[in-house]
Amino acid sequence: MELLWVADAALLLVVAPLVLLFAGRVLKHLRDISKLADTTLTHGLALSGRLEAVPKLLETKRLTGAAHGLVGRYGAALVALL
Repeated sequence: MELLWVADAALLLVVAPLVLLFAGRVLKHLRDISKLADTTLTHGLALSGRLEAVPKLLETKRLTGAAHGLVGRYGAALVALL
């Protein structure tokens, strides 16, 4: 019976504080992760607002390709005139 009291005392004086210490550390890391996730969400939403111009970039690429061909035709016409 006396050994049971010693085991209970060891549990209360050693194990319980260690569990609380580790739980505190885990909670601190979880709060840090939550802050990082909130920041990531904020920046992601700000970035998505700036992606509206991407379809216009495809149209710009098509038009510059067409202009490149027209410049070549213009240069060929100049050479023919000279």
